[in-house]
Amino acid sequence: MTRKNRTLTKYIERYSVGDRWPLVCNVRRNVDNIVVIPALAELSHLFRTLESLSKNPVSELARTLVICVVNNRAGSSEEEIDDNQRTLTIVRSLIHGRVVDGIEAGPVPMPIIHTIVKSGIKIGYVDASSPGCEMDDRDGGVGLARKIGFDRALELFDHGKEGVKLLFSLDADTLVNNNYLSAVRDYFEKTGSRAAVLSFEHQKAMERKEQEAICCYEMFLRSYVLGLRYAGSRYAHHSVGSIIVCTAEAYTDVRGMNKRKAGEDFYFLNKLAKAHTIGLVNTTRVYPSSRSSNRVPFGTGRRIEGFKNGSSNEYLAYNPKTFHVLKEWLRFMSSGESEDMDRILSRAKKIHIALEAFLRENRFNEAWPRLVKNAKTPDVLSAHFHLWFDGFKQFKLIRYLTRNSFPAVNMFEAIEKLLEMTGEKNPIDCKDGEIPPLCNQEKVLDYLRHVEYD
Repeated sequence: MTRKNRTLTKYIERYSVGDRWPLVCNVRRNVDNIVVIPALAELSHLFRTLESLSKNPVSELARTLVICVVNNRAGSSEEEIDDNQRTLTIVRSLIHGRVVDGIEAGPVPMPIIHTIVKSGIKIGYVDASSPGCEMDDRDGGVGLARKIGFDRALELFDHGKEGVKLLFSLDADTLVNNNYLSAVRDYFEKTGSRAAVLSFEHQKAMERKEQEAICCYEMFLRSYVLGLRYAGSRYAHHSVGSIIVCTAEAYTDVRGMNKRKAGEDFYFLNKLAKAHTIGLVNTTRVYPSSRSSNRVPFGTGRRIEGFKNGSSNEYLAYNPKTFHVLKEWLRFMSSGESEDMDRILSRAKKIHIALEAFLRENRFNEAWPRLVKNAKTPDVLSAHFHLWFDGFKQFKLIRYLTRNSFPAVNMFEAIEKLLEMTGEKNPIDCKDGEIPPLCNQEKVLDYLRHVEYD
């Protein structure tokens, strides 16, 4: 048995969700791409997403299966459960390549259904919604829904067949370009990458207030990743659930998706980044929704809702000085200058006193001796350090420095400084403390996308 097959067998035996949620589809062979879409009350969005997928090349659609994980917890509202049941009715019909009668008055326009059927796109579903199939209240959420879909997907791949087997993570309200499947496959086949994120931009909102909110939120996301890139972090990538792609082997390497109700994308990518370099596919783009939501305690929807409610000043970003502290710390630890813990902590204090305090609070003095003991060479020790000081700890450090030393600053001042630190120039003139008009905010956002993707 090959290592790949041993890892797969071990994963299925120890870490998969088991047989509780079966996959229903008409495809059991010749599948190389599997797109997993969790759907909770997404009747008005899911089929638009499927329509955008259906416009991809026929050659890629022929070897692609889309798995819709229609899910809710036992305690979900009647409206959500009813929406899911209507969704399941339509998805079942699409599996058999026919059009459901009587949905013209619903939120799914018939031309969309006809486009999906005509394309021949292969669709399957997992029912995690009907009575007896619901997810547990304790651990049911988008993380578990994604995990169910990915674990079912592993069963369909012919792991003995040559070629890359790809798992795509997508959301029910996210649209894709018509080269989504082909561009991603081309990237993985040419680079040999095991995991990647895709370039993205949020859909334009219908209302001005929502557009201001999503523009603000995306600038915040990009300023954070820009700061990590400046610092030289190996974790400088976006953590958005709809932009993740990995090989089946990479998925099992890190014991699969977690079951978190929110932030599952961040923690999954954090695990992937420890095992593999996270690539960037910039030859296609996905378009997450800009809608507000209060389903989860943090994330895009919650941030948009907070902006619209005016509950907090969202035009704030991390002070660029926090990323400079991170940069100096990563640079020092990559130099291999010393293995003595006291000398390392002394150097950390010189970089910034709050850095030393953070390390002590996070038990660096306990972790470092173990890392040294288990590393046979300086290179191995450096690798072990970067696994310990991962994306989550780096995020915690930035937050710690923000609370204790460098309070958040005006977002546009932060972005201007970060662009300057990375050798770029702000596309607009911005006065201190100013919040520019939406048209100028969109110019800044477009430029940040350009800096990342071009």
